[in-house]
Amino acid sequence: MKDKHTSKSIGQLVRKTRKALGATQKDLALTSGSGLRFIIDLEQGKPTCQLEKVITVLNTLGIRMTLTPPDTVISQNRNA
Repeated sequence: MKDKHTSKSIGQLVRKTRKALGATQKDLALTSGSGLRFIIDLEQGKPTCQLEKVITVLNTLGIRMTLTPPDTVISQNRNA
C-alpha cells in the first residue's frame, strides 16, 4: 500500500525541510509569498490550509509531489 499523506504529515515534512535548509518560518513566508500565520498553521497540520498556497510552499522548498491515479483509471486510459 502506498503512503497516505495527511495534513499533519505534510506539515511535518515542510517543517523538517525548512529547518534542514536553515530557514525560519518568517523566511519561508517571505520567499513563498504567504503569511507567517499560514506557515505556522501548515506546519501544525491544519487541515483547512488553502491548497494553492500549500503547493506554492512545497515548490518554494523544492519538495516534489507526485500524483498518480488508481491503477483502474490507468488501465482504462490504455484501453481507450
